[in-house]
Amino acid sequence: MKKIFTIAAILLIAFSGKAQNVQFHHDFGSALNDDLDGRPATTTTVEMFKPDKWGSTFFFVDMDYNSKGVQGAYWEIARELKFWEGPLSAHVEYNGGRGVYPYNNAYLAGITFTHNSADFSKGFSIQAMYKYIQKSYKPNNFQLTGTWYLNFAKGAGTFSGFADLWRENTDMIFLAEPQIWLNFNKLKGVDPAFNLSFGSEVEVSNNFVWNKFGEHNKFYVNPTLALKWSFN
Repeated sequence: MKKIFTIAAILLIAFSGKAQNVQFHHDFGSALNDDLDGRPATTTTVEMFKPDKWGSTFFFVDMDYNSKGVQGAYWEIARELKFWEGPLSAHVEYNGGRGVYPYNNAYLAGITFTHNSADFSKGFSIQAMYKYIQKSYKPNNFQLTGTWYLNFAKGAGTFSGFADLWRENTDMIFLAEPQIWLNFNKLKGVDPAFNLSFGSEVEVSNNFVWNKFGEHNKFYVNPTLALKWSFN
């Protein structure tokens, strides 16, 4: 699964006001790492982000596939609460799913600092959160998350992603997933309603990915090639 234990941050897509998209990723992790033989090569993602007068809601669902069908499914849903002016908001989140390797439900609460440029062409957020991992050996943990987005070349390109650092039991786990996209509907001569994007995601992690030996104590870089269709 693309994200087995992680708390993925809200991708800052406020420049579009709202966004829903479906992504298809071909993962090269098993081809590049012998000890990741059996890692699913296909992942689909459904994302939704929607702001309202009380804050915003974000969720995504990942599904990983092998030759027999769906191998694992994972989802996160997060809510930003804000009844005031300023860059700070309250954050609550749930993560859960089912995959090849065991993991527990996670509940998070904390504070988000958000900054966007005046034209919403770029921005970032930083989250500091308490993380409760249900049925874990040490359930009380913490998470630090950063997210970013940058639109360039008149919107034809987008660089976005997140980086997480959290404690789980006695381990410190790092996960980052930067994405780069070419947005065809921003190219000259292309219909603005043709909302297809082509790009890549690179999963950079330490103490996160489970290999075929049942270990998750290594550093990995696992790239994908991806397609995305956005619904406005």
